[in-house]
Amino acid sequence: MAKIVLVGGGTASGKTHVIREVCKLLGEENILHFPIDDYYKDLSNMPFEERAKQNYDHPKAFDWKLMREHIKALKEGKSIDKPIYDFSVHNRSNKTEHVDSKKVIIIEGIMALVDKEVRSYGDLKVFIKASNERRLVRRIERDTKERGRSYDSVIKQYFETVQPMYEEIIGPSQYYADLIINNDGYQNNSIDVLSLIIKNYLEN
Repeated sequence: MAKIVLVGGGTASGKTHVIREVCKLLGEENILHFPIDDYYKDLSNMPFEERAKQNYDHPKAFDWKLMREHIKALKEGKSIDKPIYDFSVHNRSNKTEHVDSKKVIIIEGIMALVDKEVRSYGDLKVFIKASNERRLVRRIERDTKERGRSYDSVIKQYFETVQPMYEEIIGPSQYYADLIINNDGYQNNSIDVLSLIIKNYLEN
């Protein structure tokens, strides 16, 4: 059985950065980084203008059935064909990615600690924190550079759905965490602590 580390936290809190640092320290050969953003629902039946208006920070935006099935399979050491999400068109692409299970699977996303069944598969639950201001700055930079979004659309989405859903749903999920990492830009030892825990998983 693979060990599963769930990494939740608000948008642009630095979840991916923390995981990359851990993989850099421990090596990627036995660690699978598994983003759950790819499990947004397929909205191919909806025009782009309507897809752009959807609340992607609400649990209803995700295909939980498929996500749970795939996480369970990976924990059992099985391979899956994971969907691939295209943020530039607000929709799942028609391609999939074959993914093999590894000894440690780091499942990352804003909803990683929200769903009870997904939490039940986690051997370690981690929440990444950062201030609202820092998350907004990071979100603007990421979405305009990497996801083809305009500055105005990022600001609109952040204040209409992203931050309200953080306060209502995502932020409170930190109470399920075994470890909370403050990733607000100053130096601390939290990544080293997380790395030591995962190193123990890899060696046992």
